[in-house]
Amino acid sequence: MARDEGILGHLRELDEAAGDWERYRSITLAELKSDRDKRNMVLHALLVSIQASIDIANHLIAASSSRRPEIYRESFTILCDEGLIPEDLGARLSDLAGFRNVLVHVYCRLNLDEVYGVLQDDLPVVNQFRDLVRAMLRDRLLPE
Repeated sequence: MARDEGILGHLRELDEAAGDWERYRSITLAELKSDRDKRNMVLHALLVSIQASIDIANHLIAASSSRRPEIYRESFTILCDEGLIPEDLGARLSDLAGFRNVLVHVYCRLNLDEVYGVLQDDLPVVNQFRDLVRAMLRDRLLPE
């Protein structure tokens, strides 16, 4: 149950950040490029959403696999290999984990067109993962 509490905490974090992400999708590319405050809000929502997804993945791995990821991207590959998430979702989440590294390590050279593409296109990926994790917890915690 303690492991579930950790996942639930990250799910709450993901809920909040994904809600922010949804609101920020109305920001235009021109605003993203010209308004530092809006840019920072977007980057923070993306980073927190992606990091919460990674943290959830690592909790699931700890509970279900003897393998340990060496890099964040690998977390989602392991979940696919364990049959916990579909391969197409795992590949997209893995790409977001790589994008997270770009956000953290090359902030000064960010391609804002790429950031805008993620902002507009990838929220359904983290939402699908969040819904799958909730279903996993529900099925395990509330068996029929």
